[in-house]
Amino acid sequence: MLLHFNLNFITISLLAINAILAFIIVFRGKREVTAIWAWLLVLLGLPFIGFIIYMFIGRNLTSAKIFSLQTQEVLGIDKIVTNQKELANSNVTTDHFDEENSFVRLFLQNDEAILTFHNAVRIFTDGHKKFEQLFDDIQRAKHHINIEYFTIYDDEIGNQLVDLLVAKAKKGVRVRVLFDQWGSHGRHEKMWRRLKEAGGQVLPFMAPRYVLITFRMNFRDHRKLVVIDGNVAYIGGFNVGDQYLGKSKKFGYWRDTHLRIEGDAVLAVQSRFFTDWNATTHKQQLTFSDDYFPSRRELVNDTTAIQIVSSGPDNSDKQIQTGYLKMFATATESITIQTPYFIPDQAVLEVLRMAIQSGIRVRLMIPSIPDHPFVYRATEYYASQLLEVGAEIYRYDNGFLHAKMVSIDGRIASVGSANMDIRSFVLNFEANAFLYDHEIAGALEKIFEIDMQKSTRLSKAYFSKQPAWKHVLQQVSRLLSPIL
Repeated sequence: MLLHFNLNFITISLLAINAILAFIIVFRGKREVTAIWAWLLVLLGLPFIGFIIYMFIGRNLTSAKIFSLQTQEVLGIDKIVTNQKELANSNVTTDHFDEENSFVRLFLQNDEAILTFHNAVRIFTDGHKKFEQLFDDIQRAKHHINIEYFTIYDDEIGNQLVDLLVAKAKKGVRVRVLFDQWGSHGRHEKMWRRLKEAGGQVLPFMAPRYVLITFRMNFRDHRKLVVIDGNVAYIGGFNVGDQYLGKSKKFGYWRDTHLRIEGDAVLAVQSRFFTDWNATTHKQQLTFSDDYFPSRRELVNDTTAIQIVSSGPDNSDKQIQTGYLKMFATATESITIQTPYFIPDQAVLEVLRMAIQSGIRVRLMIPSIPDHPFVYRATEYYASQLLEVGAEIYRYDNGFLHAKMVSIDGRIASVGSANMDIRSFVLNFEANAFLYDHEIAGALEKIFEIDMQKSTRLSKAYFSKQPAWKHVLQQVSRLLSPIL
């Protein structure tokens, strides 16, 4: 009897300690209310095991890391930002500040994202064509190659990239590579050694010194950026790896969206790379110069207006999500979305519902292949919610859909690394191009319509016929959605 009493007392005491620690940990950091409840569910529902999960997923960035990111100058464009703010806030009407003035002001204020005017844009949806063009541009590089990817795998295409960079570095081209250690499944020191020996510089983005103690799954560098000689830039959804060429048995054909940009927007992408590089290292800092931000450049005949917008856990403004909300709220005819993960917060969900109820055509395309079980079930749940109020939901069946594209009314579009989910809104470092161009937005919507031919339009019957275990998993995933 005494032993039984002691065991009960110990169990109750441990659970009480677990509960106290859970409340202290969750309320100590600045979090969204939904994230607080989700973490309490994990920490209280999985005593002690929940803390192990929290160690890898839930911890916030240190104040030192946030300070390092926030204090980096927006290199090369700070004076332009000031001038554009004055113009956007004035009553002066120009060709560049008339129709989309409110978008321009929004991104100038919350991200210091300059509006660039003279840009030529090429859209890639196939990995083979994207890498063929990227490698050709790298071969033409004369001064520098700056690369930043979430994923660079040590596989065939990854090593082809490294071999090409080694050859350019040996010819005196300045090569820098920034990658995310988690997204790339390690540092791949052997692969990078030959580039370092050739004079290239390689860094894992803000990697912790003591990985086993300080490692975290959140706050990853999810951006995909390349800048070559300050004249050509790439931004979008493709990473570097064989699976992005359709060589994965699990995913099959990889359908993504990426942009190649020539023009003034290249300097904005360059500024983003400089900021991320300098926040990662104190020994190899980059400084502004005409070599990286050329003032004399060939004028691009195309006139696509672009703002490069970044967001991340170092800033509470959620710039890209705010941009999405602005797009949805100002749409008058149509909203078109492609995303591998559809896990919106309440604000995004409500504005989309409001748009549908206002008679705006909302089309959403999601993958047919789950790459993360809980994430996919949460995506299904929220897609079914939009379907209930009248959205058109399409399931892409020709492989894996990884594109992150949003377009409204065939006039404004966004392409980049940010998914339509809470992780991209709050937990990861992202970068998107917002494009004010009827031709480009129309082309992206036309690509969506081509993809529709390789998709299944989902109905209410589709979801109602799913087995009970899927519905249960969808509901559980929904509760965990703020931390997925």
